[in-house]
Order: sequence, then C-alpha cells, then structure tokens
Amino acid sequence: MSTVVLVGAQWGDEGKGKITDFLAEKADYVVRYQGGSNAGHTVVVGDDKFMLHLIPSGILYPGTVSVIGNGVALDPEILLDEMEGLRQRGIDISNLRISSRAHVVMPYHKLFDELQENGDFKIGTTKRGIGPLYTDKVSRTGFRVTDLLDKKIFPETLKRIVEEKNNILDRIYGKPGLVFEDLLDKYQNFGEQLRPMVVDTSLLVNQAIDAGKKVLLEGAQGTLLDIDHGTYPFVTSSHPTAGGACVGAGVGPSKINRVVGVVKAYSTRVGEGPFPTELADETGEMLRRNGDEYGTTTGRPRRCGWLDAVILKYAARINGLTDLAITKLDVLDSLEKIKICVAYRYRDSVLYDFPDSLEVLRECEPVYLEMDGWMQNMEGIRDIKDLPPKAQEYVNKMVELCGVETCLLAVGPGRLQTIVTREVFQ
Repeated sequence: MSTVVLVGAQWGDEGKGKITDFLAEKADYVVRYQGGSNAGHTVVVGDDKFMLHLIPSGILYPGTVSVIGNGVALDPEILLDEMEGLRQRGIDISNLRISSRAHVVMPYHKLFDELQENGDFKIGTTKRGIGPLYTDKVSRTGFRVTDLLDKKIFPETLKRIVEEKNNILDRIYGKPGLVFEDLLDKYQNFGEQLRPMVVDTSLLVNQAIDAGKKVLLEGAQGTLLDIDHGTYPFVTSSHPTAGGACVGAGVGPSKINRVVGVVKAYSTRVGEGPFPTELADETGEMLRRNGDEYGTTTGRPRRCGWLDAVILKYAARINGLTDLAITKLDVLDSLEKIKICVAYRYRDSVLYDFPDSLEVLRECEPVYLEMDGWMQNMEGIRDIKDLPPKAQEYVNKMVELCGVETCLLAVGPGRLQTIVTREVFQ
C-alpha cells in the first residue's frame, strides 16, 4: 500500500493544489479530509486554470476517484455549482464520492459568520459559515449529508433548529429569521441531487488502501491555521495537520506511509494575526505581484514576507513530515539577496522554537540569515542538477533548517514546471 498525506506547512496558500494535481496523476484516490469552501486550490493545466474549492484536485484525471471526506464542511450549493462548472468545461465528475458523514453548511451558518465578523473583533474569515458549522458539529446540533436524505427525521430536526437560530437572530442581532419551509425544500432537493455520489467514504478509502491502491489525502489551509496548533484565535476551525487526515478521512495512522509538507519558498498569510517576517515594502509587493498572491476563494491580497524556518521546523514536528514539496521557487528569481528567518528575538532572548503565546509572537523580531540570489529564470528547468548553484544552496538550507528532504520543487504554476527529487508513491 502507499498512502500519502499532503499538508500545508505554513499559513495555507502554499500551492497545495498544484502539488495535489501533480501527484494525482499517479494516485488512484484523492481524498479531501477537512475544511470547506473557505479554501481553494488553483490548478493550471496548459492554458486552462481551474479554481477548486470543495472538489479534490484529482477530479481533473479521469481514472482517479475523488473523495470528499467526513471531515469536510460541505456547502451543497457551492458544491453543485462547482460540479456544474466542471461539467461545462468537459470534465467527467462520475468518479466523485461524498461522505455521508460530512457536515452540511446551512444558510444560518453563513449569516452568523458575517454578523460575527462584522463585529468589533475580527478573525479575518471568508464568511463562508465554516466556523459556525464546526460549532454546531461539536455542540451536536449540526446536519450531516445523510440527514438530508432522511425524509422523516430531517424535517423534524430542522424545524427545531431553525426556531432556535431565529431566536438568536432576533434577540441578539435584531435580524429577521429564516423561513423553515424554504430551507426544507431547498436542502432536501440538494440531498437528492447528491444522493448518487453519497457513500461511506471511510469504508471506501480503507478498502482501497487494503487493496494496495495509491491514496493521496489532501488538506486545506495550513499548519499555522490548525485549531490546536496554529496562531489561535486567528486560525481555521478544523485540523489541517496530518493528524486531521486520519480523523477527517476515517483512516487509522498505521496506514499512513508518507507525510508531504508543502512549503512556499517565501511566506504568505491571509487574514488577521501576527506575521513576523511580513514585508510592507517594495520586496513584499514584488512577491505578491510575481507570485500572484491573491486568495483563490476571496481574491484578497495575501500578506507576503521572507521564508520563516522557525515555522517550517515547527510544521515538520507537528506533522511528522517525511518530505518537502517546495513551491514558487521561481518567484525569487530576480532577487539579488534573499533572507530566511532562522530564529526570533524576543526582548532579551533568542527563540529557536515557535512560541505558543500570540502575545509573545507579536513582539518577536526575525533573526535573518542572508543568502545570495541566483538572478536567473528557472521556469524551463526540469532537473535539479540544472538549477543555478545559488538556488540549490537555498533549497539545501531549507532542508538543513527543518531536517526534511525534498521530493518536489515547483518552478512555475504549470503541471510540467515541477522537478521531482524523489518519488512520493512507492
């Protein structure tokens, strides 16, 4: 068997869509295990660009089974629109499978998300209802996909929940409530449209693993947005880390063979929260411009900065990384000097490990190692031996600082602009 988990090693937006797409060519199954439509993958195929939010990137390969796991926050309206958009572009979606246990984003989740985000304290969410959905999931008042298919229980439970939500909307926010009958008709219809693809995906994926299939488990967001291990409270509401793959896909840890951490050759983040290496200058703007650093889901400009090796080392530990997939190395092509943060200066001390306190992190100043740039366009390079020596030094330094070897290097957005340094699937 060969089961690989793919995680973001920074704040998300590391280019996981490109890496997933590249690995999906050899995978039999691609499984999305957490997050929702608040995340997105951009995949470039020739002259075509696909922006996926819920459907795994493996959908672009006809022979690959694409699975939406139980850990995903499923917005059926967005999913159905995404499915139709792919159909119209000639993509076969017959191999899409949806977990019966995935929780469903409801309109009131989006409404509460927006109301909370418009308050005095901002997390910087996408207002897609993901946080309120996971709140309901944990408080045991959510709906799963299988519930939409139950003609008896769903109407009874929905009526009670809508009454409760409307009471909150009225008394706390002074907003009008939602109409139960409209929600019932709409979501029962969604359920019927999705019914042919709904299965026990944990059973499906475990059977595939036991049969020796190549399985890729892909997450959204990144390690620093994990609800437990990220820069809390400026995090997502789920577990983008490798441990989340086991829960979100229903796969035991003993069946995982490799954990690939996707890391950008520099750093970015979206939303609020401290960002030690952020560059509010011409270099930061150049990284944003050359890297096309705008959110797939929202279009928001990403905050950009130098690579933070303290975070990278932290991600390697939290996820148990076995491999690094480095993306957007080409964005640094024109820089004469490149910096890597190797530690933080906090008051009178130097920190080499990522702090757990957000207030400490706010005061941290990066300690930089400066390296020479390679000043050469690398988009056409396909072998690591052909990389400029200074680029190889930069990659080697990343490996040295986090203790994890590379498997892939991306020198452009296209499928072919990828250098394989060692095979991921056995």
